[in-house]
Amino acid sequence: MTTSTILSNPHLNTNNHPNKNNNTLGNNHNTQIGQTFDIDEMINKLLDVGYSTKITKSVCLKNTEITAICLAVREVFLSQPTLIELSPPVKIVGDVHGQYSDLIRLFEMCGFPPNSNYLFLGDYVDRGKQSLETILLLLCYKIKYPENFFLLRGNHECANVTRVYGFYDECKRRCNIKIWKTFIDVFNCLPISAVVASKIFCVHGGLSPSLNNMNDIRRIQRPTDVPDFGLLNDLLWSDPSDTATDWEDNERGVSYCFGKSVIGEFLTRHDFDLICRAHMVVEDGYEFWNERTLVTIFSAPNYCGEFDNFGAVMSVSEDLLCAFELLKPLDGAALKKEMLKKRRQRFCLFDIPILSSFNTLTPPLVFFTAQRVQLVAHENSSCCAFSLSLLHQHHLNAIKHSIYRFSPGKSL
Repeated sequence: MTTSTILSNPHLNTNNHPNKNNNTLGNNHNTQIGQTFDIDEMINKLLDVGYSTKITKSVCLKNTEITAICLAVREVFLSQPTLIELSPPVKIVGDVHGQYSDLIRLFEMCGFPPNSNYLFLGDYVDRGKQSLETILLLLCYKIKYPENFFLLRGNHECANVTRVYGFYDECKRRCNIKIWKTFIDVFNCLPISAVVASKIFCVHGGLSPSLNNMNDIRRIQRPTDVPDFGLLNDLLWSDPSDTATDWEDNERGVSYCFGKSVIGEFLTRHDFDLICRAHMVVEDGYEFWNERTLVTIFSAPNYCGEFDNFGAVMSVSEDLLCAFELLKPLDGAALKKEMLKKRRQRFCLFDIPILSSFNTLTPPLVFFTAQRVQLVAHENSSCCAFSLSLLHQHHLNAIKHSIYRFSPGKSL
């Protein structure tokens, strides 16, 4: 087995951010963690569990393997900035909340890494029944594809919240409390926000009255817990409001709600066109606010088995066409039936790349009008698209040098 140091992408500037760190992981066709663990084997084990739809008393990975994953991915997170700057194409995912089978469905629909680049907006754990498998698969992909797969922090990636909403209890029941503490150490190192093509601001919750410029986010030191108030708290907890014009108290009892004037001033000041956030369940999986200058994305369909909502993923193309791909809500029986069908296909085609067995959506039909944003329904009602009209090709060419560009298929 050979080892090598993770190489930073030349378009990702990490020289000046306060959390720069060197990280060494094994590197071969099958990435190794340390001298013992095979990351590809772990991913395969986790995928097998996802297709089986069975929730076992114990996790398919040993506690020592879970600890090794957490230690390795922590270093990866700290080697990258708190504010991630990305270039499209990228698929943006909202809350998944431990709905592990639905996460597998999402990858089937949108492409497994590294066939697609991903930015997740947080809230991986709590609520759902398989938070451990969910977060472990995501962390494994982050280790294997550190420059193609990005995970932001949500308000549920926090010690106090996970104690109340399920992840602590799941860790205690299926592993031990020490494993929960190890995950909390990882959560405290997650990046906070991202900017796509210098035009789309991505964060879990929303805006903050303490956010004056992007350097305020870059200066957030990690590892860190989520404070009771202030910039980091607001970025993870705040919500948009149709009724507010400025800042108002939040019904959650944490942070603020922000209105139209706040959104407009923020976009103008930073020359952004769109705020992309998660944090709220919405019926269609996505919902626009304030004349389509803010979008909420929620990616856990049939949330908690109660809401009958769709789950959405926003795909941003290289020319900043944004399309929504939707996961239909399925009840327990229908979900199990679909996953077992996919499991049979997977094992029948084990010698063929796994994506060959998946039915992905055909491209949406897109029309451009004088409107700033134009939505177009896909023929099977599972996809729609809009365009940010201000982003002309000459502008994209001008900013290519300054943003992180993915390295498709790069495995480390």
